[in-house]
Amino acid sequence: MKIKIGSRGSDLALWQANYVKDELEKAGHEVEIKIIITRGDTIQDLSFDKIEGKGFFTKEIEESLLNKEIDLAVHSHKDLETTSPDGLIIGAVSYRADPADLLIIRKESVDELNVLDLIENAVVGTSSARRQTQMRRLRTDVELKELRGNVPTRVNKLREGQYDAIILAAAGLKRLELDLSDLQLVELDPTVFVPAPAQGVLGLQIREGESDLIEALSVLHNQKVEKEIYIERQVLKQMDGGCQLPLGVYCTDKNNEFTVYTSFANSKTGVASVHSYQSTNRDGLIETIIEELKSQL
Repeated sequence: MKIKIGSRGSDLALWQANYVKDELEKAGHEVEIKIIITRGDTIQDLSFDKIEGKGFFTKEIEESLLNKEIDLAVHSHKDLETTSPDGLIIGAVSYRADPADLLIIRKESVDELNVLDLIENAVVGTSSARRQTQMRRLRTDVELKELRGNVPTRVNKLREGQYDAIILAAAGLKRLELDLSDLQLVELDPTVFVPAPAQGVLGLQIREGESDLIEALSVLHNQKVEKEIYIERQVLKQMDGGCQLPLGVYCTDKNNEFTVYTSFANSKTGVASVHSYQSTNRDGLIETIIEELKSQL
């Protein structure tokens, strides 16, 4: 089967697309990659909450899929809207890489006597409302500053001294195998500093009715991860959330007993509160979490 993959052009997006390409080629398929530029790639001078609409990093790729210019879109699952556009479905979800966030600190800004090994009144870079509200919960003294660009660009801005520290997803850094030996890394426990729903997972998007393609993608599909991120993304969906919502949700499934950690704040300028929940009843668990989160509004 010949499969054309659509991907953003960043180093990380191409790593993800090439990972899927390699797995499909091992299964005997002929695969090529087409790079598609998205609005999120072209607008670099605004924070996410200043860009209208949702789907900053996905809309143009989804349009190419609907127009049959590509057969398969490879996304960071956390970038996808919780409701698929008409005519598109998620054909498979990948294994989950490390779901944690990492605090990356310039050596000059390390103070191991402080929480998170970070000096007093540090300037911390992140454009994520979720990360900003959780950082305020752990360190009230820090100054939070917007940070845009692909992963290597963000790391270079840190090295240049524009920030004392930045926060990035561990999965992306590990996939790119960047040399960060000149910086200090602090892994933020995902049960304490809660990741974005589906962080570390790839979402493989296709057109509806492509049964041959679903079968081809079965070599990549992870059922356990699918169950976990279903809960995470249902919470996001029912909170009517996108990139701007200060919401973290992280679920683990052990023998069909779900443990869910949430982080939520009323606004990007607020302070997150973190809670955990446990149940074997998936839908009842989602309902309980939504009720509690909405009671905080």
